[in-house]
Amino acid sequence: MQAFGKRNGLAYGLLGLPLAFVALPLYVILPNYYAKTYGLSLATLGAILLGARLFDAFIDPLLGRLSDRLFARSAASVLQAGLLAAVVLAIGFALLFFPQVTTPGALIVWVSVMLMVTYAAYSFLSVSHQSWGAMLGGNEAERSRIVAWREALGLVGVVLASVTPVALGLPATTVIFFIALSMGWLAWTRAVQPVAKVDHTLLPGAIWLPFKHANFKRLLLVFMLNGIASAVPATLVLFFIQDRLQAPASMEPLFLGSYFLTAALSIPLWLAVVKRIGLSKAWLCGMALAIAVFAWATQVGAGQSTAFLFITSLSGVALGTDLALPGALLAGVIQSNGDSGKAEGAYFGWWNFAIKLNLALAAGLALPLLGLFGYAPGAQNPEALQALVIAYCVLPCVLKLAAGGALYFFIIQPDRHTLKVAT
Repeated sequence: MQAFGKRNGLAYGLLGLPLAFVALPLYVILPNYYAKTYGLSLATLGAILLGARLFDAFIDPLLGRLSDRLFARSAASVLQAGLLAAVVLAIGFALLFFPQVTTPGALIVWVSVMLMVTYAAYSFLSVSHQSWGAMLGGNEAERSRIVAWREALGLVGVVLASVTPVALGLPATTVIFFIALSMGWLAWTRAVQPVAKVDHTLLPGAIWLPFKHANFKRLLLVFMLNGIASAVPATLVLFFIQDRLQAPASMEPLFLGSYFLTAALSIPLWLAVVKRIGLSKAWLCGMALAIAVFAWATQVGAGQSTAFLFITSLSGVALGTDLALPGALLAGVIQSNGDSGKAEGAYFGWWNFAIKLNLALAAGLALPLLGLFGYAPGAQNPEALQALVIAYCVLPCVLKLAAGGALYFFIIQPDRHTLKVAT
């Protein structure tokens, strides 16, 4: 793809680094941080995260519509709005991890408000950045390559975010995030620019445009099932490491780093698989690998850090498909529906709605249910640890199986039938 070589790949994809960098503290570290540092209960944290993430999910389609309007005006308008969102995101991140209040009631209000502000800024940047890439078009291999640049650089950001809080502390982590976000936005201004077509967002009910197409609804169902399967262990991983494995804190960056590093390294492998068997079948292979790995995780116990390191590494390889392939499949759906350059924001708005809804359900249901079944941070009694194992390992396997079945019967099989009819 001549217009999307290494230079444009880096220019477009670099913003993915700070966006992924900030996501790990917000979605993985924050619940554990407020539980351990400020003593907020899991039920309280679950309620806060559920509310904030539901708010975030429901505004995503509106942010997608706003993004489409800005794209219809010019790419420069998107970049200007992105700069404002980046500034708000940076301020919100700092205030979340350095609250200016200490009493429990004030902390609850503080973290709730700061989460909603930070999530909104993060979501606008994400939707606009994803829409930008989808509007560049191309065939399956080219679309997956565009997404791979964004997600591979994002994984670099996640690896940094998994190491810096422990190795350098939260103040240094915040400074690194500010620098990375500034560089990402500046690089984005130099990326190849897409060209918008007719402004569908001016039409009545345009926000619902994606749901007029069955192929989008089928893909969204698979994406949501698979996303919940990934969001639950992401929410619980630090509790599993600390209480089930009883691993020292110094091991946490190694586990998280290996997970995201192998995901980044696996993306070229998965792109090669895509060229041979296609996007959908490659994604199904990743789901099968994830199920096998989480089934193995049920067998690890206290002190088995080496085994868990292999588990995190292999699950990272499976993660590579979740990062690089669904977005490329969505770009293909947009193309086949004739909406390229017209309504990418609407599609990615609902796409990110699904992501946030998954995260909200994972935090809002998994944490309170664990508390209900007797688990609390630091628990060592067998019943509590068994509940943690079921939530962290077994539930994701069940959900991945459902996602794989939906992918096969709703997408792979219909596509095969369409191909036979066409030939």
